Amino acid sequence: MAECIMKDLVKKLGLEDEFAIASRGTSNDEVGNPVYPPAKAELEKHGINCAGKIAAQLRAEDYGRYDLLIAMDQRNVRAIMRITGGDPEGKVRTMMEHTARGGEVDDPWNTGRFDIAYRDIREGCESWLNTLAAR
Repeated sequence: MAECIMKDLVKKLGLEDEFAIASRGTSNDEVGNPVYPPAKAELEKHGINCAGKIAAQLRAEDYGRYDLLIAMDQRNVRAIMRITGGDPEGKVRTMMEHTARGGEVDDPWNTGRFDIAYRDIREGCESWLNTLAAR
């Protein structure tokens, strides 16, 4: 969801050429699968197309490929650190860290509430864009 939301926001601002946005899982459970149907339905409710998006797993070399690796929660932060071998450049951050309420993105795998996850991710993406624009 985060990749699709961030790409949509960046596109609406005409900044597609300024960002390389990709999502990766920290497990291989969904590798090769399209966006999970309830997540896809929630994105579509907000006019966001995720057609063609296929799940991929984070690899150690992704650390050097991107300026930021943004995790949804602390469990993902720990998994990213394990996969990448650490975070010497301070690239691993959390989605909600620049929002007013902080915390973690609500995990829809546990709650089934893709609407709440969408809200959290949207808020996080908007905050990150504001933070990056201020730099």
